[in-house]
Amino acid sequence: MNDEYEFPVEDYMPRERFERIKQFAKDKETPCLILDLDVIRSKYEELRKNFPYGKVYYAVKANPHDEVVSLLRDLGSCFDVATRYELDQLLRLKVTPDRMSFGNTIKKEKDIAYFYDKGVRLFATDSFEDVDKIARAAPGSQVFFRILTEGLGADWPLSRKFGCHPEMTRNLILHAKDLGLDPYGISFHVGSQQRDIGQWSSALSNVGSIFVTAEEHGIKLKMVNMGGGFPAMYTDPTNPMEHYSSDIMSYLHNNFGDELPEIIIEPGRSMAGDCGVIVTEIVNIAKKSTHDLYHWVFFDIGKFGGLIETLDEAIKYPICFEKTGPTLDIILAGPTCDSMDILYEKTPYEMPASTKIGERAYILTTGAYTQSYSSIYFNGFPPLTSYILK
Repeated sequence: MNDEYEFPVEDYMPRERFERIKQFAKDKETPCLILDLDVIRSKYEELRKNFPYGKVYYAVKANPHDEVVSLLRDLGSCFDVATRYELDQLLRLKVTPDRMSFGNTIKKEKDIAYFYDKGVRLFATDSFEDVDKIARAAPGSQVFFRILTEGLGADWPLSRKFGCHPEMTRNLILHAKDLGLDPYGISFHVGSQQRDIGQWSSALSNVGSIFVTAEEHGIKLKMVNMGGGFPAMYTDPTNPMEHYSSDIMSYLHNNFGDELPEIIIEPGRSMAGDCGVIVTEIVNIAKKSTHDLYHWVFFDIGKFGGLIETLDEAIKYPICFEKTGPTLDIILAGPTCDSMDILYEKTPYEMPASTKIGERAYILTTGAYTQSYSSIYFNGFPPLTSYILK
């Protein structure tokens, strides 16, 4: 037994909102995701306040719920689109193609042609082969070149797979120009849930250098896409958005002076993460041996049901149990027949000792990269269901 347990809900959301979510979910089958659109609205307004000079391109992959996308459409957001399926959704929701970019550097030529045919003219790239495909399938389009970043300080790094070395980027720009494309700008992503604001300084220094080199070859780049990386409220502390915006503004002026290029930001996690709560049922509570110091707690949701970002215990979700009192040290796991389906074994979590099988727990800050990551019928479990809080 450990100290008294009382989950600090107020550290993550107003108590009244949490009680509303619990009441709303009372008759819902678990697991399910409850989304509060008021949080999406406030996060968008926060970004516009802190980055008034930047265009917001919401990363649809973070949470593609129709009502989330529709709200952001009405608020004036643009959209970072990863696939033709997201494009079709946006078109169905009456988002015009001039508010979209094809931000995925890994794409088939026929999909580039599909985007071009639908009116999209802004494409990300990071390789000669992809530039060639864009030139053939989307002639004359604007292209922006993604550079490699290390992702140090990020809970969910995005290094290696995406982007290319700055030196290669310089050659890509010339190649794109030779093929009749419009070299429009440079992009980077410092890693998702990035808590080291200084990573933007390093990236923007590289971007500024590429701008200078391009201009020496007669090419004036016009845009910097700073990607995402802004945080949501998980268990590890982060700086407030005001600190991100003031430091990043300083880095921008250090590299570009008073006349900034067009700036794009692509929030996903920071826009949608805090809006969601997963409601889960405790399927079992058990020990593996008589003298085991830890109780295993099995939820009816796990890695394959929407919590894949617990891989390597990278993202540490706040988890609320309803009771109070003395606590047990626990290991948290999901319901599937896969030994990989363990959520937290090294990261300390506690649960009230009086908690019973069949009771509910609430996993906070789960509005981003949960439902969109949930598997399709692994072990027969259906994808995660979501509801809009009313």
